[in-house]
Amino acid sequence: MINLTLNKKVIIFGFIFTFFSSFGQSFFLGLFNAPIRNELGITHGQFGNIYAASTIFSSLLLIWVGKKIDDYRIFNYSLFVVILLSASSLFFSFIDSIYFLAIGIFFMRFSGQGLMSHTSTTTISRFFERSRGKALSTIWFGLSTAEFILPVLITYFFLIYSWRTVWQGIAILVILFLPFVILNTIKSIQLDSREIDTNPKNKFQIKSWKRRDVLKDYRFYIVSLNMLAMPWIATGVFVYQSFISESKMWAIYTIPKAFMVYSITSIATLFVSGFLVDKFTGRKLIMYMNIPLLFAMITLFYFNHEIFAYIFLGLIGVSNGLANILGSSTWAEIYGVKYIGSIKALTTAFMVFSTAFGTAVFGLLIDKGFTIENIAFVGAAYVVISLALLILIRKTVEPVKLSN
Repeated sequence: MINLTLNKKVIIFGFIFTFFSSFGQSFFLGLFNAPIRNELGITHGQFGNIYAASTIFSSLLLIWVGKKIDDYRIFNYSLFVVILLSASSLFFSFIDSIYFLAIGIFFMRFSGQGLMSHTSTTTISRFFERSRGKALSTIWFGLSTAEFILPVLITYFFLIYSWRTVWQGIAILVILFLPFVILNTIKSIQLDSREIDTNPKNKFQIKSWKRRDVLKDYRFYIVSLNMLAMPWIATGVFVYQSFISESKMWAIYTIPKAFMVYSITSIATLFVSGFLVDKFTGRKLIMYMNIPLLFAMITLFYFNHEIFAYIFLGLIGVSNGLANILGSSTWAEIYGVKYIGSIKALTTAFMVFSTAFGTAVFGLLIDKGFTIENIAFVGAAYVVISLALLILIRKTVEPVKLSN
């Protein structure tokens, strides 16, 4: 790492932090669902309620703690996040009651999914300007890599170790490996460190908005409505995939196998979207972000054959790939990078909250007797309304340029 350029070191830092954010992601924590429930003697519903409540509280705390990334060197802030993630992982290994489970999930969601991903994407969004899109697409491969490797690896570890021992191993790995990464990648990075750009066309400055000013900007809420479509709809689909399979009379392994298509389209879109963002800007691409998601809802509404499970999840994967990049680049483009940490802390908290919202909404609609076609219609209606509002203000979604 020592002989690499600073740009590459920052990307390596972002990639590794995004990979390690997986320890607080739903796909990873879900691997421990069964052994924890069996040991504590709780039901699926009880686990789900604890998980949702802990997620919501973690999103609220993220708004405040995430803002502090604008006040401290990224080296110091990252070290704090690493220590917290390691301590949270160690605490998780000692869970022996539903109360400790709630606290454990809270800290893993807060330190893992929340702060680790927030730290990596904020660092990339602030440091890179000319090649921000490609840099963001590269670091998000970290999470895709984790989603590919960790489920199989952890399942194998369960054959050898207890789930508690696995978490203790994670705590040790985090505290030994990540400080080494920080020291060799971002030690020299300051708050005003930027990617070197010799193109004179990119020399104009844009206004950097404080979070309190962003909250007064109507554009923020309309763009956010579009940004949050993917998290809440996709989370609902993932959590209630068994309900979808039963409703469509698909085989039990149809959706799990279709996730391969989701992964492929998501990764392919990640790769392409980085180049598209650098060429056209994220703020011009957000209008297209949820169109594949809309077609996914239409597919779910109209078609019942098993082949459409692959099309349905493939389309969601395309929107997911776009959302991962646009969710970070667009805010930096519109509101500048000086206070991007506090802004992204807020938007990341919204995203985390929306995942809990999606689980609750899908569950409520199912309990009320809605069919999966009815729920797909609700999802499609949300996408259409939020997109229509965005189209109405599309010409105003531009940064405020400062005169030299």
